[in-house]
Amino acid sequence: MIRAGASALALMALAASPARADELRDAVAADLPALVELYQDLHANPELSFQEVETAAKLAARARALGFEVTEGVGKTGVVAVLRNGEGPTVMLRADMDGLPVIEQTGLPYASKRRAVAQNGTETGVMHACGHDTHMAAWIGTAQQLVARKADWSGTLVMILQPAEEIGEGAKAMLDDGLFTRFPKPDYVLAFHDAAQFPAGQIGYAKGFALANVDSVDIVVPGVGGHGAYPHTTKDPVVLAASIVMRLQTLVSRELNPTDSAVVTVGSFQAGAKHNIIPDEARLQLTVRSYSDKTRAQLLEGIARIARGEAIAAGMPEDKLPLVTVADPYVPATFNTPALTERVVARLQPRFGEKLFEVPAVMGGEDFSQFHRADRENVESLILWVGGVRASEWDKAQAGEITLPSLHSPFWAPDAPVVIATATEALTAATLDLMAKR
Repeated sequence: MIRAGASALALMALAASPARADELRDAVAADLPALVELYQDLHANPELSFQEVETAAKLAARARALGFEVTEGVGKTGVVAVLRNGEGPTVMLRADMDGLPVIEQTGLPYASKRRAVAQNGTETGVMHACGHDTHMAAWIGTAQQLVARKADWSGTLVMILQPAEEIGEGAKAMLDDGLFTRFPKPDYVLAFHDAAQFPAGQIGYAKGFALANVDSVDIVVPGVGGHGAYPHTTKDPVVLAASIVMRLQTLVSRELNPTDSAVVTVGSFQAGAKHNIIPDEARLQLTVRSYSDKTRAQLLEGIARIARGEAIAAGMPEDKLPLVTVADPYVPATFNTPALTERVVARLQPRFGEKLFEVPAVMGGEDFSQFHRADRENVESLILWVGGVRASEWDKAQAGEITLPSLHSPFWAPDAPVVIATATEALTAATLDLMAKR
Protein backbone atom coordinates (compact mmCIF):
# COMPACT_ATOMS: atom_id res chain seq x y z
CA MET A 1 0.00 0.00 0.00
CA ILE A 2 1.09 3.58 -0.66
CA ARG A 3 1.75 5.72 2.39
CA ALA A 4 -0.82 8.43 2.85
CA GLY A 5 0.21 11.58 1.06
CA ALA A 6 3.26 10.02 -0.63
CA SER A 7 2.10 10.51 -4.20
CA ALA A 8 0.71 13.94 -3.36
CA LEU A 9 4.09 15.02 -2.01
CA ALA A 10 5.77 13.78 -5.15
CA LEU A 11 3.36 15.67 -7.36
CA MET A 12 3.86 18.84 -5.34
CA ALA A 13 7.64 18.50 -5.66
CA LEU A 14 7.41 18.00 -9.39
CA ALA A 15 4.99 20.89 -9.78
CA ALA A 16 7.50 23.11 -7.98
CA SER A 17 10.04 22.43 -10.72
CA PRO A 18 10.98 25.50 -12.75
CA ALA A 19 10.10 23.63 -15.92
CA ARG A 20 6.57 23.84 -17.29
CA ALA A 21 4.48 20.75 -16.54
CA ASP A 22 4.02 18.78 -19.77
CA GLU A 23 2.49 15.59 -21.11
CA LEU A 24 5.43 13.39 -20.08
CA ARG A 25 5.44 14.71 -16.54
CA ASP A 26 1.67 14.22 -16.32
CA ALA A 27 1.98 10.66 -17.63
CA VAL A 28 4.69 9.82 -15.09
CA ALA A 29 2.52 11.26 -12.32
CA ALA A 30 -0.38 9.07 -13.45
CA ASP A 31 1.82 5.95 -13.26
CA LEU A 32 3.37 6.93 -9.94
CA PRO A 33 0.95 5.27 -7.47
CA ALA A 34 1.52 1.86 -9.09
CA LEU A 35 5.28 2.44 -9.28
CA VAL A 36 5.43 3.34 -5.58
CA GLU A 37 3.47 0.19 -4.78
CA LEU A 38 6.06 -1.79 -6.78
CA TYR A 39 8.86 0.03 -4.95
CA GLN A 40 7.41 -0.87 -1.56
CA ASP A 41 7.15 -4.53 -2.56
CA LEU A 42 10.77 -4.51 -3.76
CA HIS A 43 11.89 -2.73 -0.60
CA ALA A 44 10.19 -5.29 1.64
CA ASN A 45 11.66 -8.23 -0.29
CA PRO A 46 15.35 -7.53 -1.03
CA GLU A 47 17.82 -10.18 -2.14
CA LEU A 48 21.61 -10.30 -1.83
CA SER A 49 24.10 -10.21 -4.70
CA PHE A 50 23.65 -13.05 -7.23
CA GLN A 51 20.61 -14.19 -5.23
CA GLU A 52 18.12 -11.86 -6.98
CA VAL A 53 15.97 -14.72 -8.29
CA GLU A 54 12.55 -13.50 -7.14
CA THR A 55 13.33 -9.89 -8.02
CA ALA A 56 14.50 -10.77 -11.52
CA ALA A 57 11.48 -12.98 -12.23
CA LYS A 58 9.05 -10.35 -10.97
CA LEU A 59 10.43 -7.57 -13.15
CA ALA A 60 11.10 -9.80 -16.16
CA ALA A 61 7.40 -10.68 -16.21
CA ARG A 62 6.50 -6.98 -16.30
CA ALA A 63 8.91 -6.29 -19.15
CA ARG A 64 7.55 -9.27 -21.08
CA ALA A 65 4.00 -7.97 -20.63
CA LEU A 66 5.11 -4.64 -22.12
CA GLY A 67 6.23 -6.37 -25.31
CA PHE A 68 9.97 -6.76 -24.72
CA GLU A 69 11.93 -9.84 -25.79
CA VAL A 70 13.14 -10.97 -22.37
CA THR A 71 16.06 -13.22 -21.50
CA GLU A 72 16.65 -14.22 -17.89
CA GLY A 73 19.71 -15.72 -16.24
CA VAL A 74 22.26 -13.49 -17.99
CA GLY A 75 25.34 -13.24 -15.76
CA LYS A 76 23.71 -15.66 -13.27
CA THR A 77 20.61 -13.64 -12.31
CA GLY A 78 20.59 -10.71 -14.75
CA VAL A 79 17.75 -9.84 -17.12
CA VAL A 80 17.98 -8.43 -20.66
CA ALA A 81 14.84 -6.96 -22.25
CA VAL A 82 14.98 -5.89 -25.91
CA LEU A 83 12.45 -3.78 -27.83
CA ARG A 84 13.14 -3.31 -31.53
CA ASN A 85 11.46 -0.31 -33.12
CA GLY A 86 12.95 0.26 -36.55
CA GLU A 87 16.23 1.76 -37.67
CA GLY A 88 18.26 3.92 -35.33
CA PRO A 89 20.71 3.83 -32.43
CA THR A 90 20.76 1.26 -29.68
CA VAL A 91 20.25 2.64 -26.18
CA MET A 92 20.76 0.54 -23.06
CA LEU A 93 19.15 1.47 -19.73
CA ARG A 94 20.47 -0.27 -16.62
CA ALA A 95 19.11 -0.78 -13.11
CA ASP A 96 20.83 -2.80 -10.39
CA MET A 97 18.87 -5.25 -8.26
CA ASP A 98 20.80 -6.39 -5.19
CA GLY A 99 20.32 -5.41 -1.58
CA LEU A 100 22.87 -5.30 1.23
CA PRO A 101 23.55 -7.47 4.31
CA VAL A 102 22.10 -4.79 6.60
CA ILE A 103 19.40 -5.06 9.26
CA GLU A 104 16.89 -2.32 8.44
CA GLN A 105 16.13 0.28 11.13
CA THR A 106 14.02 2.80 9.21
CA GLY A 107 10.78 1.97 11.00
CA LEU A 108 8.88 2.06 7.70
CA PRO A 109 5.66 0.04 7.56
CA TYR A 110 7.09 -1.87 4.59
CA ALA A 111 10.58 -2.30 6.10
CA SER A 112 12.44 -5.45 5.15
CA LYS A 113 12.36 -8.35 7.56
CA ARG A 114 14.20 -10.62 5.14
CA ARG A 115 17.18 -12.72 6.18
CA ALA A 116 19.63 -14.55 3.95
CA VAL A 117 23.03 -16.22 3.97
CA ALA A 118 25.79 -13.99 2.62
CA GLN A 119 28.73 -15.16 0.49
CA ASN A 120 30.88 -15.63 3.60
CA GLY A 121 28.32 -18.07 5.03
CA THR A 122 26.96 -15.67 7.65
CA GLU A 123 23.20 -15.32 8.11
CA THR A 124 22.20 -11.68 8.02
CA GLY A 125 19.34 -9.29 7.59
CA VAL A 126 18.88 -7.88 4.08
CA MET A 127 17.94 -4.32 3.16
CA HIS A 128 17.83 -2.08 0.10
CA ALA A 129 20.08 0.38 1.95
CA CYS A 130 21.50 1.74 -1.32
CA GLY A 131 18.21 2.55 -3.04
CA HIS A 132 18.32 -0.07 -5.78
CA ASP A 133 14.59 -0.52 -5.24
CA THR A 134 14.04 3.03 -6.51
CA HIS A 135 16.28 2.23 -9.48
CA MET A 136 14.15 -0.77 -10.43
CA ALA A 137 10.84 1.04 -9.99
CA ALA A 138 12.05 3.87 -12.23
CA TRP A 139 13.32 1.26 -14.72
CA ILE A 140 9.79 -0.09 -15.04
CA GLY A 141 8.39 3.45 -15.15
CA THR A 142 10.76 4.38 -17.99
CA ALA A 143 9.94 1.19 -19.90
CA GLN A 144 6.23 1.98 -19.67
CA GLN A 145 6.72 5.52 -20.94
CA LEU A 146 8.90 4.46 -23.87
CA VAL A 147 6.50 1.70 -24.91
CA ALA A 148 3.66 4.22 -24.85
CA ARG A 149 5.74 6.53 -27.08
CA LYS A 150 6.97 4.07 -29.72
CA ALA A 151 5.73 6.43 -32.43
CA ASP A 152 8.18 9.08 -31.21
CA TRP A 153 11.42 7.12 -31.41
CA SER A 154 13.23 4.71 -33.66
CA GLY A 155 15.98 2.22 -32.89
CA THR A 156 16.59 -0.59 -30.43
CA LEU A 157 15.98 -0.27 -26.72
CA VAL A 158 17.89 -2.66 -24.46
CA MET A 159 16.90 -2.57 -20.80
CA ILE A 160 18.94 -4.61 -18.35
CA LEU A 161 18.52 -5.58 -14.73
CA GLN A 162 22.00 -6.12 -13.33
CA PRO A 163 22.85 -8.33 -10.37
CA ALA A 164 25.61 -7.96 -7.80
CA GLU A 165 26.51 -4.29 -8.08
CA GLU A 166 27.21 -4.18 -4.35
CA ILE A 167 30.10 -6.63 -4.70
CA GLY A 168 31.26 -5.08 -7.99
CA GLU A 169 30.86 -8.23 -10.05
CA GLY A 170 27.45 -8.12 -11.75
CA ALA A 171 28.22 -5.95 -14.78
CA LYS A 172 31.29 -8.02 -15.66
CA ALA A 173 29.29 -11.22 -15.19
CA MET A 174 26.70 -10.02 -17.71
CA LEU A 175 29.38 -8.92 -20.18
CA ASP A 176 31.22 -12.24 -19.78
CA ASP A 177 27.90 -13.97 -20.49
CA GLY A 178 27.58 -12.22 -23.86
CA LEU A 179 25.71 -9.00 -23.09
CA PHE A 180 27.38 -7.22 -26.01
CA THR A 181 27.45 -10.24 -28.34
CA ARG A 182 24.24 -12.18 -27.72
CA PHE A 183 22.18 -8.99 -27.62
CA PRO A 184 22.24 -5.69 -29.55
CA LYS A 185 25.37 -3.76 -28.59
CA PRO A 186 24.53 -0.28 -27.28
CA ASP A 187 25.70 3.01 -28.69
CA TYR A 188 24.65 4.71 -25.44
CA VAL A 189 24.27 3.39 -21.89
CA LEU A 190 22.30 5.35 -19.26
CA ALA A 191 21.61 4.81 -15.57
CA PHE A 192 20.97 6.75 -12.38
CA HIS A 193 21.74 6.33 -8.70
CA ASP A 194 19.76 7.80 -5.85
CA ALA A 195 21.77 10.23 -3.75
CA ALA A 196 21.81 10.79 0.01
CA GLN A 197 23.74 14.06 -0.25
CA PHE A 198 21.16 16.41 -1.78
CA PRO A 199 17.39 17.02 -1.80
CA ALA A 200 14.90 14.76 -3.52
CA GLY A 201 14.11 15.75 -7.07
CA GLN A 202 17.46 17.33 -7.84
CA ILE A 203 19.71 15.79 -10.50
CA GLY A 204 23.49 15.84 -10.37
CA TYR A 205 25.92 14.96 -13.13
CA ALA A 206 29.69 14.79 -13.51
CA LYS A 207 31.40 15.13 -16.87
CA GLY A 208 34.32 12.76 -17.22
CA PHE A 209 35.24 10.70 -14.16
CA ALA A 210 32.24 10.31 -11.86
CA LEU A 211 33.27 7.47 -9.52
CA ALA A 212 36.58 5.88 -8.64
CA ASN A 213 38.60 2.76 -9.22
CA VAL A 214 38.06 0.57 -6.15
CA ASP A 215 40.80 -1.87 -5.14
CA SER A 216 40.87 -4.10 -2.08
CA VAL A 217 44.41 -4.93 -0.96
CA ASP A 218 45.49 -7.45 1.70
CA ILE A 219 48.96 -7.39 3.27
CA VAL A 220 50.21 -10.28 5.37
CA VAL A 221 53.18 -9.15 7.47
CA PRO A 222 55.26 -12.06 8.84
CA GLY A 223 57.31 -11.74 12.02
CA VAL A 224 59.04 -13.83 14.63
CA GLY A 225 56.86 -14.10 17.71
CA GLY A 226 57.84 -14.41 21.34
CA HIS A 227 57.41 -13.13 24.88
CA GLY A 228 56.44 -9.48 25.19
CA ALA A 229 59.00 -9.04 27.96
CA TYR A 230 61.86 -10.06 25.69
CA PRO A 231 61.26 -8.17 22.39
CA HIS A 232 64.92 -8.45 21.45
CA THR A 233 64.38 -12.14 20.76
CA THR A 234 61.62 -11.43 18.24
CA LYS A 235 60.90 -9.65 14.98
CA ASP A 236 57.78 -7.74 15.94
CA PRO A 237 55.23 -7.73 13.06
CA VAL A 238 53.07 -5.19 14.90
CA VAL A 239 55.78 -2.55 14.80
CA LEU A 240 56.61 -3.44 11.19
CA ALA A 241 52.95 -3.28 10.14
CA ALA A 242 52.58 0.06 11.94
CA SER A 243 55.56 1.39 9.99
CA ILE A 244 53.94 0.23 6.76
CA VAL A 245 50.68 1.96 7.70
CA MET A 246 52.43 5.25 8.36
CA ARG A 247 54.58 5.09 5.22
CA LEU A 248 51.50 4.36 3.09
CA GLN A 249 50.20 7.82 3.98
CA THR A 250 52.99 9.32 1.88
CA LEU A 251 51.76 7.70 -1.33
CA VAL A 252 49.07 10.33 -1.82
CA SER A 253 50.68 13.21 0.05
CA ARG A 254 54.19 12.92 -1.39
CA GLU A 255 54.19 10.78 -4.51
CA LEU A 256 51.09 11.88 -6.44
CA ASN A 257 50.60 15.19 -8.16
CA PRO A 258 48.59 17.33 -5.68
CA THR A 259 45.91 17.83 -8.34
CA ASP A 260 45.41 14.06 -8.72
CA SER A 261 42.86 12.70 -6.25
CA ALA A 262 43.38 9.34 -4.56
CA VAL A 263 42.73 7.52 -1.28
CA VAL A 264 44.72 4.82 0.51
CA THR A 265 42.89 3.77 3.67
CA VAL A 266 43.88 0.98 6.06
CA GLY A 267 40.53 -0.29 7.23
CA SER A 268 41.70 -3.25 9.28
CA PHE A 269 44.83 -3.99 11.36
CA GLN A 270 44.78 -7.42 13.00
CA ALA A 271 47.57 -8.91 15.10
CA GLY A 272 48.01 -10.86 18.29
CA ALA A 273 45.68 -12.27 20.92
CA LYS A 274 47.24 -11.51 24.32
CA HIS A 275 48.89 -8.63 26.15
CA ASN A 276 52.30 -10.19 26.67
CA ILE A 277 52.78 -12.15 23.44
CA ILE A 278 54.40 -10.69 20.35
CA PRO A 279 52.62 -12.45 17.47
CA ASP A 280 54.30 -14.02 14.49
CA GLU A 281 52.02 -12.28 11.97
CA ALA A 282 50.01 -9.11 11.36
CA ARG A 283 47.38 -8.52 8.69
CA LEU A 284 46.30 -5.28 7.01
CA GLN A 285 43.28 -4.66 4.81
CA LEU A 286 43.27 -1.60 2.56
CA THR A 287 40.81 0.15 0.28
CA VAL A 288 42.53 2.05 -2.52
CA ARG A 289 40.68 4.63 -4.63
CA SER A 290 41.80 6.44 -7.77
CA TYR A 291 40.46 7.67 -11.11
CA SER A 292 42.93 7.03 -13.93
CA ASP A 293 44.47 3.66 -14.75
CA LYS A 294 47.92 5.28 -14.49
CA THR A 295 47.32 6.52 -10.94
CA ARG A 296 45.89 3.16 -9.94
CA ALA A 297 49.01 1.37 -11.17
CA GLN A 298 51.25 3.86 -9.36
CA LEU A 299 49.42 3.35 -6.06
CA LEU A 300 49.45 -0.44 -6.23
CA GLU A 301 53.15 -0.48 -7.12
CA GLY A 302 53.84 1.90 -4.26
CA ILE A 303 52.00 -0.27 -1.73
CA ALA A 304 54.05 -3.33 -2.70
CA ARG A 305 57.29 -1.33 -2.67
CA ILE A 306 56.62 0.22 0.76
CA ALA A 307 55.67 -3.12 2.33
CA ARG A 308 58.85 -4.75 1.03
CA GLY A 309 61.06 -1.76 1.85
CA GLU A 310 59.87 -1.41 5.43
CA ALA A 311 60.38 -5.13 6.01
CA ILE A 312 63.93 -4.98 4.67
CA ALA A 313 64.62 -1.96 6.88
CA ALA A 314 63.36 -4.00 9.86
CA GLY A 315 65.85 -6.76 9.08
CA MET A 316 63.38 -9.34 7.78
CA PRO A 317 64.92 -12.06 5.58
CA GLU A 318 63.80 -12.62 2.01
CA ASP A 319 61.58 -15.56 2.97
CA LYS A 320 59.66 -13.43 5.49
CA LEU A 321 58.85 -10.36 3.42
CA PRO A 322 55.19 -9.18 3.38
CA LEU A 323 52.75 -10.77 0.96
CA VAL A 324 50.63 -8.17 -0.88
CA THR A 325 47.48 -9.39 -2.64
CA VAL A 326 45.22 -7.22 -4.84
CA ALA A 327 41.67 -8.53 -5.19
CA ASP A 328 40.61 -9.49 -8.71
CA PRO A 329 38.32 -8.42 -10.23
CA TYR A 330 38.37 -4.82 -9.08
CA VAL A 331 35.79 -2.10 -9.74
CA PRO A 332 37.04 0.29 -12.46
CA ALA A 333 36.41 4.03 -12.39
CA THR A 334 33.13 5.20 -13.89
CA PHE A 335 33.61 7.64 -16.77
CA ASN A 336 30.77 9.77 -18.11
CA THR A 337 31.70 10.35 -21.73
CA PRO A 338 31.69 14.12 -22.32
CA ALA A 339 29.75 14.19 -25.60
CA LEU A 340 26.86 12.11 -24.24
CA THR A 341 26.87 14.02 -20.96
CA GLU A 342 26.65 17.36 -22.72
CA ARG A 343 23.86 16.14 -24.99
CA VAL A 344 21.74 14.73 -22.18
CA VAL A 345 22.29 17.80 -19.98
CA ALA A 346 21.22 20.07 -22.84
CA ARG A 347 18.05 17.98 -23.23
CA LEU A 348 17.23 17.96 -19.52
CA GLN A 349 18.14 21.56 -18.64
CA PRO A 350 14.93 23.18 -19.98
CA ARG A 351 12.89 20.51 -18.22
CA PHE A 352 14.52 20.64 -14.77
CA GLY A 353 16.13 24.09 -14.67
CA GLU A 354 18.16 24.76 -11.53
CA LYS A 355 17.35 21.30 -10.22
CA LEU A 356 19.95 19.99 -12.67
CA PHE A 357 23.54 20.83 -11.77
CA GLU A 358 27.12 19.63 -12.11
CA VAL A 359 28.71 17.80 -9.17
CA PRO A 360 32.32 16.75 -8.49
CA ALA A 361 33.47 13.18 -8.90
CA VAL A 362 33.36 11.03 -5.76
CA MET A 363 35.56 8.25 -4.42
CA GLY A 364 32.71 5.76 -4.26
CA GLY A 365 32.64 2.92 -6.76
CA GLU A 366 30.10 1.60 -9.27
CA ASP A 367 30.52 -1.29 -11.69
CA PHE A 368 28.39 0.60 -14.22
CA SER A 369 31.89 1.55 -15.40
CA GLN A 370 32.30 -1.83 -17.07
CA PHE A 371 29.90 -1.11 -19.93
CA HIS A 372 31.90 1.80 -21.40
CA ARG A 373 35.23 0.10 -20.69
CA ALA A 374 34.10 -2.97 -22.66
CA ASP A 375 34.33 -0.86 -25.84
CA ARG A 376 35.58 2.65 -25.15
CA GLU A 377 35.60 3.58 -28.85
CA ASN A 378 31.96 2.80 -29.56
CA VAL A 379 29.97 2.80 -26.30
CA GLU A 380 29.19 6.11 -24.61
CA SER A 381 27.90 6.11 -21.04
CA LEU A 382 26.35 8.39 -18.42
CA ILE A 383 25.17 7.81 -14.87
CA LEU A 384 23.18 10.54 -13.11
CA TRP A 385 22.61 11.21 -9.42
CA VAL A 386 19.00 11.77 -8.33
CA GLY A 387 18.65 13.34 -4.90
CA GLY A 388 16.64 11.40 -2.35
CA VAL A 389 16.60 13.44 0.87
CA ARG A 390 13.13 14.53 1.97
CA ALA A 391 12.71 18.30 1.98
CA SER A 392 11.83 18.39 5.69
CA GLU A 393 14.90 16.35 6.62
CA TRP A 394 17.13 18.44 4.38
CA ASP A 395 15.99 21.64 6.09
CA LYS A 396 16.63 20.16 9.55
CA ALA A 397 20.08 18.98 8.49
CA GLN A 398 20.97 22.41 7.14
CA ALA A 399 19.88 23.90 10.47
CA GLY A 400 22.14 21.46 12.33
CA GLU A 401 19.22 19.71 14.00
CA ILE A 402 19.84 16.24 12.53
CA THR A 403 22.57 14.28 10.76
CA LEU A 404 21.49 12.71 7.50
CA PRO A 405 22.06 8.98 6.99
CA SER A 406 24.29 7.94 4.11
CA LEU A 407 23.83 5.28 1.50
CA HIS A 408 24.32 1.83 3.07
CA SER A 409 22.98 3.12 6.40
CA PRO A 410 20.26 1.01 8.06
CA PHE A 411 18.36 4.32 8.41
CA TRP A 412 18.50 5.37 4.73
CA ALA A 413 14.97 5.83 3.39
CA PRO A 414 14.85 8.04 0.28
CA ASP A 415 11.81 10.06 -0.67
CA ALA A 416 10.92 7.28 -3.06
CA PRO A 417 7.99 8.86 -4.93
CA VAL A 418 10.05 11.90 -5.85
CA VAL A 419 13.15 9.85 -6.76
CA ILE A 420 11.15 7.49 -8.95
CA ALA A 421 9.19 10.24 -10.69
CA THR A 422 12.27 12.39 -11.31
CA ALA A 423 14.40 9.52 -12.60
CA THR A 424 11.63 8.14 -14.81
CA GLU A 425 11.07 11.53 -16.41
CA ALA A 426 14.80 12.19 -16.88
CA LEU A 427 15.64 8.77 -18.36
CA THR A 428 12.61 8.84 -20.64
CA ALA A 429 13.36 12.35 -21.90
CA ALA A 430 17.03 11.53 -22.49
CA THR A 431 16.23 8.30 -24.35
CA LEU A 432 13.60 9.98 -26.52
CA ASP A 433 16.21 12.55 -27.55
CA LEU A 434 18.89 9.96 -28.32
CA MET A 435 16.43 7.87 -30.37
CA ALA A 436 14.35 10.66 -31.89
CA LYS A 437 13.17 10.07 -35.42
CA ARG A 438 15.23 12.21 -37.75
